[in-house]
Amino acid sequence: MHFSIPETESRSGDSGGSAYVAYNIHVNGVLHCRVRYSQLLGLHEQLRKEYGANVLPAFPPKKLFSLTPAEVEQRREQLEKYMQAVRQDPLLGSSETFNSFLRRAQQETQQVPTEEVSLEVLLSNGQKVLVNVLTSDQTEDVLEAVAAKLDLPDDLIGYFSLFLVREKEDGAFSFVRKLQEFELPYVSVTSLRSQEYKIVLRKSYWDSAYDDDVMENRVGLNLLYAQTVSDIERGWILVTKEQHRQLKSLQEKVSKKEVPLPSGGTSSPGRGRGEVRLELAFEYLMSKDRLQWVTITSPQAIMMSICLQSMVDELMVKKSGGSIRKMLRRRVGGTLRRSDSQQAVKSPPLLESPDASRESMVKLSSKLSAVSLRGIGSPSTDASASDVHGNFAFEGIGDEDL
Repeated sequence: MHFSIPETESRSGDSGGSAYVAYNIHVNGVLHCRVRYSQLLGLHEQLRKEYGANVLPAFPPKKLFSLTPAEVEQRREQLEKYMQAVRQDPLLGSSETFNSFLRRAQQETQQVPTEEVSLEVLLSNGQKVLVNVLTSDQTEDVLEAVAAKLDLPDDLIGYFSLFLVREKEDGAFSFVRKLQEFELPYVSVTSLRSQEYKIVLRKSYWDSAYDDDVMENRVGLNLLYAQTVSDIERGWILVTKEQHRQLKSLQEKVSKKEVPLPSGGTSSPGRGRGEVRLELAFEYLMSKDRLQWVTITSPQAIMMSICLQSMVDELMVKKSGGSIRKMLRRRVGGTLRRSDSQQAVKSPPLLESPDASRESMVKLSSKLSAVSLRGIGSPSTDASASDVHGNFAFEGIGDEDL
């Protein structure tokens, strides 16, 4: 997940007190929350108490006197690097301390009180699912509520995720991001203040071998079928005329499990005016002893980077003998456990972490040596080194896994 602090702003203190600098934290280019230096320092101190100073990245030090504009900019850059480093760390980035801090900050920034609301979640075929949730419910709480409404078994919830998408009036459809454990879905979608943004339920794994697990259940089968048909209609899955004919025939027969489809082939919406141009770059071994940088320019570059990471996460889970089913957070007393604006419930990742006791895996040093992401203001402008954000998704994956 791409964290950035692109700007700061001066704000008045409480009750007309002295002004202070606020840092706007963006996630994938969208404002998530607004925090003060003292709040981030408090987060750092709490993480230090829990995990030790040697685990944490460097945090910009306090200053005795007021900062100059140049010092404010320097601190902004340091805080941005700090947030990125914490998020990318497997231990710190998944900690409840870090995630609950961001959830509280998001709710406070958007000034959304904790109350029960109806939230609309779409399925791939456009069907609407209304669930009653709290505005302070985290992503996993909402996911469980949707699953319960659909009668999806508990042990299959981990195969699906909630995604924030944008659907324009002309039918153009793009993914903003997969909703994460550090955000509140209701606040995330309503804070964008546009009917174009919606929350969609989709499968969240890449290996088609998992389809067999999901298709054992009627609801799981229906969800996969609806997503496959929708993706074909949008041109995200490329099929031959014969495959399309077979799909139409099976649709008429209401048969869903026999559709022979390829596993790849996607397209991406074009870039509109005024949008930031993003590049995803990686160095690939084209032939023996010849590395070459491959650059993909797309408004979905951040999403592609996240997808690369999730593919590797899935490979790590399989290689370590983990299971998507195992990490599901159970209900307590038959009811969903909910977070509130002050105290959040621990939300483990949906994919099980590798077993630390197993033999370490060979790093992927002879295929993809680096993956980076950068934003470019215009085609004629080169990004500076500070604009490039590394994604070390392929650490720990051996060549035999590709």
